[in-house]
Amino acid sequence: MDKILVTGCAGFIGSHLCRSLLAKGNMVYGIDNFDPFYPRATKERNLSAFIDHPRFNFTEFDLADKEALFNWAGAKEVTMIVHLAGKAGVRPSIDDPAGYFKANIVATQNILDLMRTFGIKKMAFASSSSVYGNSETVPFSEDADVSKPVSPYAFTKKACELINFTYHHLYQLDIINLRFFTVYGPGQRPDLAIHKFARLISNGKEIPMFGDGSTARDYTFVEDTVAGIESAVAYLFSNENVYEIINLGNNQPVSLKDMIAAISDAMGKKPEIEQLPMQPGDVNITFADISKAKSMLGYQPLTPFSEGVRKFAEWFKLQA
Repeated sequence: MDKILVTGCAGFIGSHLCRSLLAKGNMVYGIDNFDPFYPRATKERNLSAFIDHPRFNFTEFDLADKEALFNWAGAKEVTMIVHLAGKAGVRPSIDDPAGYFKANIVATQNILDLMRTFGIKKMAFASSSSVYGNSETVPFSEDADVSKPVSPYAFTKKACELINFTYHHLYQLDIINLRFFTVYGPGQRPDLAIHKFARLISNGKEIPMFGDGSTARDYTFVEDTVAGIESAVAYLFSNENVYEIINLGNNQPVSLKDMIAAISDAMGKKPEIEQLPMQPGDVNITFADISKAKSMLGYQPLTPFSEGVRKFAEWFKLQA
């Protein structure tokens, strides 16, 4: 039985991943610090689906606390880490760069030191499409220049990729950095656009549209992202001397206008639109080249955007 540590296990992607790993027979250790970025009750609801599972072991603490992390690890036999924990969000990072540095870079450094100290050799790391900045070359390929991040969130994710390489080089740790592209679906974070817009439509309020609606995102359904993570985990277990950066996207950008229309259809209500200027840190488009994920991991996103939004809306209506 594989013993897998999932950091950020109470978050959106983490909770979906834990459910899937447990269903496949793994022992799962979960760590989460219930960061107040969104309500604790939301994360507790995420955890409730599997908190009592006999092969799930949960501990609450902050990964930036190295002593707590090392104390936690003393009696554990972890064979793989999926490091999803961290502060998310481009716009909030502009107001709190130090907080993002601590939660993303310091915590990842501590995880790497944990691996080196306790002989854990394998990690899948959650990076982000944000590292591509405002690149005009699409689709985004893993070998593109990512030296010009446009938000503190983006620079912390790129910094972590670099630290990960250094530890791979020095200590032979096997690491895959997975660059996620706008993950959505049931349980999505309440601050993200699809969830936020659904809430506004439900309450009969205006939807803020930043820019002219032409900005586009490569929305990726959470079940497809989880399948990609699990494929990366399987690849790491089967291979040695691994350091890779791999995009996990949908390879089909959707414009802001089309996204709003899809949510409106799924919710059965037509919203009023409030047009606003573009916000600092925003990029014009994200668009994943997923050829590497397909060839290395057998990754194949299966959920069209319209279907994914319908599934999200069904979940959202049940929460009301």
